[in-house]
Amino acid sequence: MFDYIKGKLTKITAKYIVVETGGLGYILHVANPYSFSDRVNQDIQIYLHQVIREDAHLLYGFHNEDEKAVFLNLISVSGIGPTTALAIVAVDDNEGLVRAIDNSDIKYLMKFPKIGKKTAQQMILDLAGKFVDVAVENGKAPQSAPTGNPALEEAMEALLALGYKAAELKKIKAFFEGTTETTEQYIKSSLKMLMK
Repeated sequence: MFDYIKGKLTKITAKYIVVETGGLGYILHVANPYSFSDRVNQDIQIYLHQVIREDAHLLYGFHNEDEKAVFLNLISVSGIGPTTALAIVAVDDNEGLVRAIDNSDIKYLMKFPKIGKKTAQQMILDLAGKFVDVAVENGKAPQSAPTGNPALEEAMEALLALGYKAAELKKIKAFFEGTTETTEQYIKSSLKMLMK
């Protein structure tokens, strides 16, 4: 098992980042690849979780240990796999997630991709009280983003990769027409809208 990796961030795509260390480039699946945009070609430390499947060995990366702890709690719930857990972590709002679980807010939990009523109920049963040790961050209010610009296109691509539907994203993309933000800000703003 791995705890973290230190190396140079060499590549960012809609689904993953690549961290090079010891002459090898490691593909790390992360919740919001563009949140690392300001660190390209710099040395970074990413916390890891390895998932071994019959057909692949996958590495999932996290900014900090709290984000990793949320992810690990989520994948412990029956019906939630790593991709769905990443989509939930990407909202960057542990406060909303923890509050929804504590208040048994099934409707809020069902707003995440691939979370139906049964899985939302299971999340509440399995995770109630498990986030006590996880630092809840009060995220800054995200700002809007542009249409027809590369940053907005990258953001929409990343959200599609997380499992959000193209129809939902089309409305959000239209909402951001004429604005100018970074890819990361677009993703954060879009996720806030999707969770309302």
